[in-house]
Amino acid sequence: MRFLKTGLVLAAFALSPAAFALKKWDLASAFVTSNLHVANLAEFAADVERGTQGQLRITLHANSSLFKGSEIKRAVQGGQVQAGEILMTAYENESAVLGVDGVPFLATSYADARKLYQVQKPVLQAYLEKQGIVLLYCVPWPASGIYSKRAVDSIADMRGIKWRAYSPATTRMGELMQAQPVTVQPAELSQALITGVVEAFMTSTQTGVDSRAYEQVKYFYDLQAGLPKNAVFVNAKAFRSLSVEQQQAVMKAAEAAEDRGWQLSNEWNEASKRTLREKGMTVSEPSPTLRADVQRMGQQLLQDWQKKAGPDAAGIVTQYQQLRASDSQAVRK
Repeated sequence: MRFLKTGLVLAAFALSPAAFALKKWDLASAFVTSNLHVANLAEFAADVERGTQGQLRITLHANSSLFKGSEIKRAVQGGQVQAGEILMTAYENESAVLGVDGVPFLATSYADARKLYQVQKPVLQAYLEKQGIVLLYCVPWPASGIYSKRAVDSIADMRGIKWRAYSPATTRMGELMQAQPVTVQPAELSQALITGVVEAFMTSTQTGVDSRAYEQVKYFYDLQAGLPKNAVFVNAKAFRSLSVEQQQAVMKAAEAAEDRGWQLSNEWNEASKRTLREKGMTVSEPSPTLRADVQRMGQQLLQDWQKKAGPDAAGIVTQYQQLRASDSQAVRK
């Protein structure tokens, strides 16, 4: 009879709400709620909740409200927050694997950015796994261009200008153009423009809209210099605490978020350019001189990146260039 009672108690517990306890994750992002990446994160969180039948709820903390962009990866790694989103190029000093898509003119179209990601992803996954982090998905920003308070016909026109730096690559660009690099986080950019701390910078059309750059900056040069990616990831212990079914639901939602995010990035790129024009900015193609100047800087930055890249990271560019060449040959045939 004692064993029967014990069995009934265990059965009752198995059917009780405690057996299906709600799990909660916090997800930190440095970007504003109107941003395409944050909009995509919100859909990802909703998909996860639906996919787990409400057993996993993700609370999104945007606009550096929980941690600054420079703090998010360490916070996830250390378990201070379960999940996070970062601009990978901002962490290039930690590893060249994180900074490859910040090299100007390495991948300038969505098709080429996909090829670069294809060879970068397994190396990135392995790197993060060693740090106790599980990669969920990556999405590119719209293509980068140069914003400036004054007209720019060549890099010589940038000499001495207060240049926003948010990654090793943009800091190095500022040095090469003899500008004054100033480190400014995304959430601080709007105020930095208002106070004159920043006069020029290279970033996406989306960031220009987010920061209301059109209120302080006159010119945008559509260089399409690259499509740096954001990475979304989760603390490995938090992920492994989920049931197998819940893990599968999270990864399914992540796959959908990645596909949706790449499409959104392309769509929002064109929409953001229209917004910049409507708000009074001069949106134009760069002069041949400016394009050639920035391309030369891109070659210098690639050489800098290759010098500090280990074998795994260096292999990313080699494989990417081989993949591009192979696809080009296939098209010609």
